[in-house]
Amino acid sequence: MQGHATTHRTIGLADAMLLLVAIIWGSSYAVAKQALWFYPVLGFLAIRFGLTFVLLLPQLRGDGRRAVRPGVPLGLVMLGIFLCETWGVMLTTASNAAFLISLCVVFTPFVEWMMLRQRPSGLLFAASVLSVVGVWLLTGGVGMTLNLGDGLMLAAALLRAVLVCLTRRLTASEQVPPLALTAVQSGVVASGCLLLGVSLPGGLPALPTSPVFWSAALYLVGFATLFALYVQNRALGRTSATRVSLLMGSEPLFGALIAGLWLGERLGLQGWLGGLLILAATFCALRSAARPTSSQPGHAASAPA
Repeated sequence: MQGHATTHRTIGLADAMLLLVAIIWGSSYAVAKQALWFYPVLGFLAIRFGLTFVLLLPQLRGDGRRAVRPGVPLGLVMLGIFLCETWGVMLTTASNAAFLISLCVVFTPFVEWMMLRQRPSGLLFAASVLSVVGVWLLTGGVGMTLNLGDGLMLAAALLRAVLVCLTRRLTASEQVPPLALTAVQSGVVASGCLLLGVSLPGGLPALPTSPVFWSAALYLVGFATLFALYVQNRALGRTSATRVSLLMGSEPLFGALIAGLWLGERLGLQGWLGGLLILAATFCALRSAARPTSSQPGHAASAPA
């Protein structure tokens, strides 16, 4: 009886920590948008992922070296994701960004269909219809204006779905430590952004001195990346992948709420309805993904790494 109570408390703590991570990831869009007021996208990403790489460098010892081979191509895909996502955040509202990036959960089964020949269920087709209607409402409905920022967020969501499937394919044959894999991917993203930044006319400006920028960068590294990965990995050992997915699926809602409170962004009734339809589509996709096998990963990398 005592053991059951202890297990129940452990699961409750894991759930609470996952909700905290969902709040942190939801806030990351507003934080990144604020950081971009002080420094360009390529420089911001080079700093963010360069710091992450340095902090995770010790993970590449021993078994962590296995992460190098899959980590490089996965890092290149991740580079594309964060270029689209960060420019997208800069060019659209943080609330739109939070809802649109969550579509990667709906896109993933269709990417699996193309890459792995696994046909999605009927529920997933219904989810895709819900998501299309949600995007239509979120971006203006009848007077729909899908701006460049919204388009880049949709591209980032699609690339995240590709990253999930490619990660499964490249890491299926061997146990790759997740923090070591994140280290390699972060190094590739930081290097790619730095090379792109210095090759452009004018290069990168001097490092920003604003404490707001550095607070934002450290918050994203420390909380949205390292702390979030630690909690997610610990929770997966204590509860089901589906439960983790459902709890983490609340991230876009927190993103929209925080954008409203922090940045003063306002979604009208139509925008909220579109966002909630996207959330409903996400949960339908997660529920469908949980049906074939309880070991199938549910929610992978739908939020900033």
